[in-house]
Amino acid sequence: MRFKNVFNIIGPAMVGPSSSHTAGAARLGRAARHFLGKCPEHVQIILYGSFAETYWGHGTDLALVGGLLDYDTDDDRLPDAAEEADRQGITISFDKGTGNYPHPNFVRIIVQHGEERAEVAGASIGGGNIEIHELNGFDVRGSGQYPMLAVEHMDSKGVLADITRTLSDAELNIGFMDVDRKARSGEAMTVIELDTVPDQSVLNQILQLPYVTRAAVIDLK
Repeated sequence: MRFKNVFNIIGPAMVGPSSSHTAGAARLGRAARHFLGKCPEHVQIILYGSFAETYWGHGTDLALVGGLLDYDTDDDRLPDAAEEADRQGITISFDKGTGNYPHPNFVRIIVQHGEERAEVAGASIGGGNIEIHELNGFDVRGSGQYPMLAVEHMDSKGVLADITRTLSDAELNIGFMDVDRKARSGEAMTVIELDTVPDQSVLNQILQLPYVTRAAVIDLK
């Protein structure tokens, strides 16, 4: 990712000692919360690399939990996030991951509410910035800098045209799009970064499109 200005390097207003280990972690937690679409009841957090080795001392654990509670990077409640999650009855486990990972500050977050389950894997790349690498096992990319629409659908002719036409009709401008599929004519995921947040009516229209099975908006601003 290319940093666009000095504030991308310095980092956002934040609570915590490190833009990489706390601010970025909080944004990754919020991404998982938004992708699920509600507060999770059960959470598994798998940490890799530097995150796994230093998360306790740098407050990465509290930042991730705070993000799952939808706290922003400068929320004064971040230091008490674990206690608040416990009060809400959210069960959270932390594990150290093994194998290859694309960045030293990498985390996989699996969230569940009832029968609904979502998985986000991403990295904190410095200055509070993040990169999303996976959504529900699909290899897709997102920066978190702009509102992101994530749509799960079948890999069928016309699906992307229907999605982009719906966004165009709503006068929403596309800044970036990424698509991954598990197999030809199988399950697929499209991620679209937009200049503005789509409202619920647009989301409902997309959900009603043929072959679309799920849609969520990740908005970290």
